[in-house]
Amino acid sequence: MNKILNGLALLVCTFLAPVVLAAGDAAAGQAKTAVCVACHGPDGNSPMSAFPIIAGLGEKYTLKQLLDIQSGERVVPEMTGMLTGMTEQDLADIAAYYSSQSRKLVGASETDLELGERIYRGGNIETGVAACTGCHSPTGQGNGPAGYPALGGQYPEYIIKQLTAFRTGYDDPENSSARVNDGEAQVMRGVAARMTDREIRAVANYIAGLR
Repeated sequence: MNKILNGLALLVCTFLAPVVLAAGDAAAGQAKTAVCVACHGPDGNSPMSAFPIIAGLGEKYTLKQLLDIQSGERVVPEMTGMLTGMTEQDLADIAAYYSSQSRKLVGASETDLELGERIYRGGNIETGVAACTGCHSPTGQGNGPAGYPALGGQYPEYIIKQLTAFRTGYDDPENSSARVNDGEAQVMRGVAARMTDREIRAVANYIAGLR
């Protein structure tokens, strides 16, 4: 059964249309991160769970998120106005810089760790939740060329917030707390919509310990 869900995840990821984005210069990007440092740290390893770790997420994914935030397609109130005036090349350089940095591991607790691993690696065949490994890899390192982010070591609070936002986006896309920038295929919305609160918390905790 796990093979079925893993196959489903791979199939869904395969059909997502590739996005051609500007190539970034990591060296140039470092000098453009002044507005990012206070929340995300100088190397992208945020010192507090209120802000996500963005080191090593993947250049393609990071650039897409920056562009979506700049355009308003992805709403992040804390970043309002911070990207105004930046060009796509500026954002590409910032994405390249942070993607070149090493991630620090947050670490997982023992709470529902087994459930989190089961959902991450095998999904839930009964409710149609696809395994996370198909897009984000068994070790949580993502798939850079395809634009799927590295999740391993991320703050569980952030993963919980995003999965909940995707679930809201599936049920009520006009809701101010919804996240809908996962494309027409609605991959993340479709997965999150089938997850319970407990499953979301468990998989977020498991991800925090992946390396």
